[in-house]
Amino acid sequence: MEYPNLTLELRSYSSETHTHHHDYHQLVLPVAGELSMNIGSQEGGVSSQQVAVVAAGQTHGFAASDKNAFVVADVPAALAPELERLPAFIQLDSALAHYISFLHQQLQDGAVRPSSERQMLLLLIQLLQERFGEVVRLDRRIEAARSYLGHNFQYPISLAQLSVVANLSPRQLSELFRRQLGMTPNQYLTEKRMQQAWRLLEAGELSVQQVADRVGYSNLASFSDRFRKYFDHPPSYFRKNGK
Repeated sequence: MEYPNLTLELRSYSSETHTHHHDYHQLVLPVAGELSMNIGSQEGGVSSQQVAVVAAGQTHGFAASDKNAFVVADVPAALAPELERLPAFIQLDSALAHYISFLHQQLQDGAVRPSSERQMLLLLIQLLQERFGEVVRLDRRIEAARSYLGHNFQYPISLAQLSVVANLSPRQLSELFRRQLGMTPNQYLTEKRMQQAWRLLEAGELSVQQVADRVGYSNLASFSDRFRKYFDHPPSYFRKNGK
């Protein structure tokens, strides 16, 4: 599926106040300087300790300091409906700050390609959702399937096996899963594996082979190939301190 409004880029803002709204979500992530914002009825800012989440259709205004830079993600509402349930302003933790630094570096180096842009944003959204989002209400059968994938992603899981868990036929499961989560069960499984792999690599405590084993890949070459396609970098790129 193509998302024409999906963008990830570096932006700076003027000191003049601008108020507007748009039909896509927007994430504003700190790099340098501060951005004062009004989002709906809430006032806050984007700084070294805080990010802003602007839900689609929400009126917002902003004004920045003289020197500023931000990583800004424009996210189609259909790609991430869960962003509507996040707070307008979110305090950064170390994992989020580290990932924002990574995104900033990739944008500076011109290393963000359309093929990886969506995956990078999905991991960012997942990090935000896990920390600050409300539980997304799903059909109980899809929730059962998603929970099973989340707890067993390190093992081989067939569509037939997952269908038994969800008490649906494979075709019904695939259609309902895609309708509610915007992807197939296999795509969801791959994204869970890649997200967990990034976390383990960033922690730097395991070898690449050990990480591959932990996320369901017994073949290191297959894991490395999949990871590179997902993030446009080999697994070794993300290991903390280059270990």
